[in-house]
Amino acid sequence: MIKPDTFVWENERLKDLDSYAIIDTLPEDEYDELTYLASQICGTPISLISLLDNKRQWFKSHYGTDVMETSKEIAFCAHAILNPDEVFIVQDARNDHRFYDNPLVIEEPNVVFYAGAPLVSQNGLPLGTLCVIDNKPNELSENQIKSLKALSNQAMKLLELRKKKKQLEKNLFEFENKNKELERFAYIAAHDLKSPLGNINALTDFFIEHYCEDLEEEASEIIALIHQSSAKLRGLIDELLEYSKYDKIIEQEKAEIDLQILKKEILGLFSFNNKYDISLKSNVSKLIINKVALEQILINLISNAIKYNDKEIAQIEIMVNEEDLQYRISVTDNGPGISKENQHKIFEIFEVLDTCDHNGETGNGIGLATVKKLVLALGGTIDVESEVGKFTRFNFTIEKF
Repeated sequence: MIKPDTFVWENERLKDLDSYAIIDTLPEDEYDELTYLASQICGTPISLISLLDNKRQWFKSHYGTDVMETSKEIAFCAHAILNPDEVFIVQDARNDHRFYDNPLVIEEPNVVFYAGAPLVSQNGLPLGTLCVIDNKPNELSENQIKSLKALSNQAMKLLELRKKKKQLEKNLFEFENKNKELERFAYIAAHDLKSPLGNINALTDFFIEHYCEDLEEEASEIIALIHQSSAKLRGLIDELLEYSKYDKIIEQEKAEIDLQILKKEILGLFSFNNKYDISLKSNVSKLIINKVALEQILINLISNAIKYNDKEIAQIEIMVNEEDLQYRISVTDNGPGISKENQHKIFEIFEVLDTCDHNGETGNGIGLATVKKLVLALGGTIDVESEVGKFTRFNFTIEKF
């Protein structure tokens, strides 16, 4: 028996094989189907998908035998990988000086005929073979050899897909962990910032109330600017905290809610402002939905409709229609509208338009980003229709099941 030579780039080959994390994994139907096909096409009782590490050949799939692995020193496949571009064929191992006294020939499974097509990675390195084995002399036709090569290519594609899937799963796991860490950091940082900002607001309020008359006009304006800026920053932090609660909102269970009760609860949040009129129209009285998420969506849209409205009375109409697979909801207001060139921007976080509220302040670009994030998580879509000076209508859907 002649032992196989070591592959010329053996260290690189072993590293490449290790990157697939395939050795000692459980059987998989996709690989077993390939060995079955190889056996049927080539007319042999045994077919294997063999992978070679530094000491053994291990069978990812083994058709026609229960053997799971053998020593690399006696492996026919270890000879086959030395020429990755060719199918390695031994017609009668009993008459071949390399194999006649090989334990696999003189003992079970009594290998006489062998044909192995190397499994070549994208790096051009052979990881093992798809091989067929017979216990009597045999010969493959040209078409059978081509088929064996094609099946080995398919086996390699399965390995590549598996590797990419594992890498994607790893990347996703790392991304989710980093995202959770970032959200946690933002949440803690926002909470830590709120306290001193609250103190600044309280102190400037106190200063304006008790000392403003004693200050020069310029000093009073500076104090007012400090108060205004700290209030705006605190509002930004509040919205960031709402944005960071996204996962907890989505985790809420669906429940049956009465639309009129929901409207009453939402109107209660805006009771401080009497310059609006909200109407609700629907073809259904109750919804089965994630109530917390729907409330957040409607509160954001209604709040914007009131805050940025340029009419004496903000007219807001909510339409809810139940369809077979989804709820279709729209919120329309009679505000200043959004120009077409800006409509694609409004759902991007921190994207701010020139529109000002009643106090001359612009938004911070978080509210509508939160709305879109929630709608998409609920299996829906969202878009906007608008005509400058006349109306804005937000249309969104939410999956029912």
